[in-house]
Amino acid sequence: MSDTSASPVRRPVVTPARVVIAFCLIVPFVAMLWVGSYAKVDPKLIGIPFFYWYQMLWVPVSTALTSVAYVLVRRERRARKEGGSA
Repeated sequence: MSDTSASPVRRPVVTPARVVIAFCLIVPFVAMLWVGSYAKVDPKLIGIPFFYWYQMLWVPVSTALTSVAYVLVRRERRARKEGGSA
């Protein structure tokens, strides 16, 4: 038998903050998985081939983007909690 008193399944809500969060988390993956865009030697930076310094540049960029996503998630959860919805 089915329980009719169970709460209905809520669909996820797409908010501007969630779009920004998704963007911040997806961009580093796309940048690193699209190897053809950085599989080259030139331009060199201090004698380091582009292939290496491009990947190392993404370490702090990914950290910053993940931090932005984290702050937005915390802010959204806090607002939802204060708003009274679970």
